[in-house]
Amino acid sequence: MIRPAPRPAETPPPLRMPAWALPVEGASDMIDAAFFAGAAAHALDLVIRSEPVWGGVWRQRLALRAAAASVRLIGRGEDEAALRDSWCLRQIDADPGPAGNILRAWRHLVTRRSTVDGNELAVVAEWLGLRRGEALASLPGTIEAVVRSARPAPLAAAAIAGHVMATRPDAEILAWWLADLVLAEKLCWPRPVPLLAMQAPGSVFRTGSRRGKRIRPGEEGFEQALCLAFSSSAVEALRLAADIARYAERLFAIAPKLRAKGAGEVIRKLLDEDAVPGTLTTKTLSRFGARRLFQRLQDADAVRELSGRPAFRLYGL
Repeated sequence: MIRPAPRPAETPPPLRMPAWALPVEGASDMIDAAFFAGAAAHALDLVIRSEPVWGGVWRQRLALRAAAASVRLIGRGEDEAALRDSWCLRQIDADPGPAGNILRAWRHLVTRRSTVDGNELAVVAEWLGLRRGEALASLPGTIEAVVRSARPAPLAAAAIAGHVMATRPDAEILAWWLADLVLAEKLCWPRPVPLLAMQAPGSVFRTGSRRGKRIRPGEEGFEQALCLAFSSSAVEALRLAADIARYAERLFAIAPKLRAKGAGEVIRKLLDEDAVPGTLTTKTLSRFGARRLFQRLQDADAVRELSGRPAFRLYGL
């Protein structure tokens, strides 16, 4: 018998933004934008500090969205499905390719707990296709100074992104990666949550209209746009959290009825990962057993098939 993970006794936080805190596109000034950003920080903080059992898959799915937005910034065409395939269907320890390495960088962000150091930053930069240089080597000290500054979290995130672009104009994806890192550090979150990069190609960073010039880190109007992007991403992230939570509830409901050996490990992976291959095998679970287990979970509407293919299926909450 598979026992579900224990649930917290306290009432879970609301997985939505209150109506009065919903961001208004094109907020007229910095005060409006800062208000919406503050409401977003509060709503997300309640969820993150509750440490939901499905927090792993939530962060990994947001990492996937951040990666998809990042590849758009550099003119590549991979969408979320293609990035998921590049990661999940690769051979163990194989290079997932340029776009897959961008996803690797974002997946790495959501698993870390401490301040970035020079060695780690060099590895992340390599995944993002950047050459090493003096500007990158000096970044850890700048990050520490920004985190210790009196700037509010969204403005600190804007500051580090602007600094990166001023010193390395070819490193915009790294600028967004560090912006989300600094945002989490300023808010004292246990792990970063990818939020800001998701909005980078969108209209919130466009001047005038959806087809206007894109505002890049460090440019005029960037701080205000970033505050609005943060609030918009919070709405999206909370909507995703509510969706995942519903599947997690169904997974908990069916878990005690599962008899397959290795089912507990599969449940843990589903709670921690964006996607789990249908061909998964473990010491106690055969490929045939995995196929039957995933089919039962799908029939119970406790997981969904993410690839849309008849073969090489991927499952997730």
